[in-house]
Amino acid sequence: MGVSTFFLFVEGRAASHDVSKVLETVPGVKVIYRLKELEEQQAKGRIWNETWLSSFFYKPCNYELFVKQSLNMEMAIFMAREASLDWIIHLETDELIHPAGASEYFLRQLLSDVPGNVDMVIFPNYESSVERDDIKEPFSEVSMFKKNHDHLPKDTYFGNYEEAICGNPNYFLTYGNWKSAARIRDHLRPNGTHRWHNYMKTPNEVKLEEAAVLYCTYPKFSDLTSRHDQCGCKPTKEDVKRCFMFMAAFIIASTVTEEEMLHWYQERIMWTDEALKLKLLRKGILTRIYTPMVIVHGLRESGVFSSVIAASQKFISSVKNSNSSMTAGVVSSRKIGHGGESQATARRGLQISDEASIFSAIPPVSS
Repeated sequence: MGVSTFFLFVEGRAASHDVSKVLETVPGVKVIYRLKELEEQQAKGRIWNETWLSSFFYKPCNYELFVKQSLNMEMAIFMAREASLDWIIHLETDELIHPAGASEYFLRQLLSDVPGNVDMVIFPNYESSVERDDIKEPFSEVSMFKKNHDHLPKDTYFGNYEEAICGNPNYFLTYGNWKSAARIRDHLRPNGTHRWHNYMKTPNEVKLEEAAVLYCTYPKFSDLTSRHDQCGCKPTKEDVKRCFMFMAAFIIASTVTEEEMLHWYQERIMWTDEALKLKLLRKGILTRIYTPMVIVHGLRESGVFSSVIAASQKFISSVKNSNSSMTAGVVSSRKIGHGGESQATARRGLQISDEASIFSAIPPVSS
């Protein structure tokens, strides 16, 4: 799709040995761990002085995540400038860019067609519409999405709103405020986790009429059952309001049996009414998007995924055999995960020279 560089900010399971050793061998991927060095650098960031983010400081769960992502975005801007990149987009691991409207489904072509005076490009978000409760791999099993209202005629959106929300309080289960790509300009800064802004001017932005961000919202039943493991808050509306923006999911996950949870999931998350689906598909509120599914299937069947994993295992094994002394020299300070377990592997020693700039990068300093 024309993306040259990925900055992956990882912690927890994503920073585990089995996962990270694969990520680090993928061309174009830079893995950044939430280590002491990174936290010390981010503590100096200009973003801590911004009033627009201050209401999220020192709060748990979703709010803590929001601050972490904003700090990561600030760091990524600096790293993108150092790498002479042209554009930057912030995506989470349950989201996909859908560059509809570009020739050959090519994101680089989509952005190259944007006039030079445009600073930001808005991608309206589409939300996954799950049709089964046994999905294992959303990107290759989910094909139906609910369109953002910005890609719908107003009369269609408002005229079918009640049917489109399926008993939920809002049109989307989670967010509806789009995502954006920004040109790497002087004074660029995050504006929440979905957008960008500029310290010195109001950015010139355009909204794409076809392209979108595909957001897979609770596509697996296990996404719901794991909600109660994400924080230690009590399952009450008062307590949960401090933590989650879609409170119902956490309350349900914490207060009912798995059977009751499955019933709620099937009623509120899944789309099982065939007549309603057909109606909303005909209206254009729901849409079928198969391209990501085809791409993922093609990569899997061609052996790309398995070959990357195999190559990483072979690569790490060779380093363990030939470079154990360097490994011992860099492992002691690499503590990752809630339990602080040492990741005593060759992966950091192996790429320390290539990625040294990541850990020595200095974020924007307050003026």
